Amino acid sequence: MSDTMKAVVLTRFGGPDTFEVQTLPVAPFGARQVRVRVHATAINPLDYQIRRGDYADYVPLPAVIGHDISGVIEAVGADVTEFAPGDEVYYTPKIFGGAGSYAEVHVADVDLVGRKPRNISHVEAASLTLVGGTVWEAFVIRAQLQVGETILIHGGAGGVGTIAIQVAKAIGARVVTTALARDHDFVCSLGADDAVDFASTDYVEAVNALTGGRGVDVVFDTIGGDTLTRSPLVLAPLGRVVSLVDLATPQNLIEAWGRNASYHFVFTRQNRGKLDALTTLVERGLVRPVIGAVLPLDRLAEGHEVLETGSRRGLRGKVAIDVSGEAKTIVPPLMAAA
Repeated sequence: MSDTMKAVVLTRFGGPDTFEVQTLPVAPFGARQVRVRVHATAINPLDYQIRRGDYADYVPLPAVIGHDISGVIEAVGADVTEFAPGDEVYYTPKIFGGAGSYAEVHVADVDLVGRKPRNISHVEAASLTLVGGTVWEAFVIRAQLQVGETILIHGGAGGVGTIAIQVAKAIGARVVTTALARDHDFVCSLGADDAVDFASTDYVEAVNALTGGRGVDVVFDTIGGDTLTRSPLVLAPLGRVVSLVDLATPQNLIEAWGRNASYHFVFTRQNRGKLDALTTLVERGLVRPVIGAVLPLDRLAEGHEVLETGSRRGLRGKVAIDVSGEAKTIVPPLMAAA
């Protein structure tokens, strides 16, 4: 095991050009920690928000950021009994709690780490950890989505939406999602029962028509804007709204009163339990990763640009980063031609 590693370091806040590839020392690990050889990571909106400085008070620079890891354990601390060197694992590093995933080696608290699903690759597994844990927290812990309920998932073709559709169907819900018309067949192939073109249709009118005026039991907000204000207009009585988006502007929630609505704001908490539940769904064939782009570690800055512009340029699913050099580079056709 080498004492150094290649890492992509955020040197200042700003655009994708703020990253530098550097050689860094590998951190020591404690009694309840594991040292992991990173095979793959992925990029999330949280990552480019951190990069541009949205959370500058929480991220001292220079910093290695990133929130998805799939890899192989190289060494374990003296008090670790759950894993052994050679085990394949996946997890989300602690958010705002230390070094992230944009590196060849990572040291993690063992309680954050789960066993990688056996039926998918490292690149696929790395695309699941943050979004999968977030969706599980949103649906199971917060909204308590039930069999037979109806959920509206905004942004069904995105990195979070593609997993959200599948988890909601695995729970037994009816899924309505918003997506561009060109993505309707795609989101329905993931399990969506109905798709609404948000570019040409008022989703409030469309959803109320689809539900016969009853509305949905849960709204899952991945897009922000006026979604929190308009969500009560499609909610059934006692409906729940779950949002992943920062409140950048004031929201008028007066309509929520008449429906006795509840609102949940999710900032994902990391733990092995959520990963184990996700692994079960993946290994049973109920959830499959959706990857729209794969790039090597030294092209990570390009990956940030791909994700930030992806919704208008044909990206479906996650942008994954192949750290080990084992996977084929993939860029969406619409983006490659841009």
